[in-house]
Amino acid sequence: MITEPVEIARTAAELAADKQAEDIVVLDIRKVCSFADYFVICNGTNQRQLQAILDDVQKVMEEKGAPVLKQEGTPESGWVLIDFGPVIMHLFSPVEREYYALDRLWRDGVEVLRFQ
Repeated sequence: MITEPVEIARTAAELAADKQAEDIVVLDIRKVCSFADYFVICNGTNQRQLQAILDDVQKVMEEKGAPVLKQEGTPESGWVLIDFGPVIMHLFSPVEREYYALDRLWRDGVEVLRFQ
């Protein structure tokens, strides 16, 4: 059972890495954000991969006691937001990630982990 926000963030990032997600970053945003403690941001190369990452993250996190509280977007749109409460995970297509530039927008957050 995982309950600590940092554990939730690391586990979500590792699950994305297991599904070959690209440019995975975990940002500690506690000092610059009032609605979450961590962001997990990553890319999938195509819609099918984004769906696979989404499905696996939802399933495994539920099993580990960190269920998804809310989900916005779809793999078809190129951006999926998965809300675990203190951790928000963003799954992007490369084009959408570049467009929204969350890494740059939240650059005052502290990078905790990065998988390239």
